[in-house]
Amino acid sequence: MRADRLVAALLLMQSRGRVTAAELADELEVSVATARRDLEALSAAGIPVYPQAGRGGGWSLVGGARTDLSGLSATEAQALFLLVGPAAAVSGEAKAALRKLVRALPQTFRADAEAAAGATMIDPTRWGERDRRRPELVDLLQAAVVRRRKVRLTYTNSARERTERLIDPWGLVDKDDIWYLIAGTERGQRTFRVDRIIEAEPTDQVAERPDDFTLADAWEQVVGEVERRRSRTWATVIIEARFVPVLRTHFGRHCHTDGELDHGRVRVRLAAPTPLDIARNLAGWGAMIEVVEPRSVQAELARIGVELADQYER
Repeated sequence: MRADRLVAALLLMQSRGRVTAAELADELEVSVATARRDLEALSAAGIPVYPQAGRGGGWSLVGGARTDLSGLSATEAQALFLLVGPAAAVSGEAKAALRKLVRALPQTFRADAEAAAGATMIDPTRWGERDRRRPELVDLLQAAVVRRRKVRLTYTNSARERTERLIDPWGLVDKDDIWYLIAGTERGQRTFRVDRIIEAEPTDQVAERPDDFTLADAWEQVVGEVERRRSRTWATVIIEARFVPVLRTHFGRHCHTDGELDHGRVRVRLAAPTPLDIARNLAGWGAMIEVVEPRSVQAELARIGVELADQYER
């Protein structure tokens, strides 16, 4: 007998006042006999549920008793459903959870909460791309995090080197449709790209996790380190101010306006891991952009220009 089904039955009675075994069976997608057993189990557990025989009868909560499982205010309920509502479109579990929460809310909150749940939809697939699916390993790793079980990984790094290691899974992060696993290892905290995990095998060994660990703080450290690596080379360029938003789409947080010049031009500071990374992004601008410094970026642009001239002058 599933506890979540009993909770759903209780919330349904709370919202409708009275239900029949047939109505409950239809709502929970079980047999009438199973629904009747669930109702009897609630009564046997001490919940003030009682049956009323005859036409118009059914099962009710004694004296209109209520079980508020949410404790949410009106604004909190709307915020929750705005946030979680889109997930219900792709997750059966999220849809079931939202349905139960709606029933647990006071009647005055219910309409707004249901409207909030359907107010937003998220389509993560870019134009022209196939549907993106969450890696199957994510569910396995999430279960290991929740159950606190060590996982044996077979992993390939960016250099295509394969290693096997036993890790303590601490949390998962989805950033721009790439999943990352933050875990404890013999060498301390490490971050693994899930798409580079060849195999993951949960074990029965209990995973250890620092008492002061929070996933948000750990990920903030990872992001900070990655962004530092991405900004090892800085360049100063001059371009018309109207094109700065285009540069920002390529360089993100590593694009800063550094003063206005004449004729609607501005000085901009850009950063990337290497001079070549900057040059590759700027080469297509041609003479529309001027690189003031460093010389290393100018040299890469000159080399790219020579390569293109040799390629197409033939």
